[in-house]
Amino acid sequence: MRRLIFAMVAFLLATNLMAQQDPKAKEILDKLSLTTRSYKSIQIEFSFTLENKKNNVNQTNEGEVVLKGKSYRLHMPVFSMEIFCDGITTWSYLTEAKECNISGVEEEKEGALNPANIFTIYEKGFNFSYVGEENFTGKTVQVLDLFPVDKSREFVKVRLYIDKAKSQIAKAQTFNKDGNTYVLVLKSMKTNVELKDDFFKFDKTKYPGVEMNDMR
Repeated sequence: MRRLIFAMVAFLLATNLMAQQDPKAKEILDKLSLTTRSYKSIQIEFSFTLENKKNNVNQTNEGEVVLKGKSYRLHMPVFSMEIFCDGITTWSYLTEAKECNISGVEEEKEGALNPANIFTIYEKGFNFSYVGEENFTGKTVQVLDLFPVDKSREFVKVRLYIDKAKSQIAKAQTFNKDGNTYVLVLKSMKTNVELKDDFFKFDKTKYPGVEMNDMR
């Protein structure tokens, strides 16, 4: 289940060899990265759709993720799960089971899927190209295609739609080898919200009766 949840953040993926990269795409991604890193915190409400035309699958759910440095808090109601991470420890709270699993933060690998780096992960392990401009929900977006250098990855391509005026990701699609396509649309985005570090830690006193499982 955790693997499926983190598939949702594959939408925001992307140098190793700059000379081989599309200079137009690189310029857009560099601006996106600079804008993102200027925020103290980011709070996003999103819709997340799984599509598979061959199997006639089209499922849309909603969620929220809050980011601050290496800390994050991810809420996906459809999975009855909320994940807290302070950059060192991760708490996976199963709301229906009233159970919380504690684990350490895995050492980051190049291109690893992690909500804490979803806006900058494209900086390593990807080749990218500029596709063009489109209109998306009344705004001009710049469309880029990202291709993983490591061909063993589960996905073959990520398509980003970047708001040209704000230099923010508006939509993304991840195309997997198994025929699944994950589509994520940002419904709202707030930046620089004041958040205490405790916001990203699971406080068991606020969840009486929850079973704690330390798996470190």
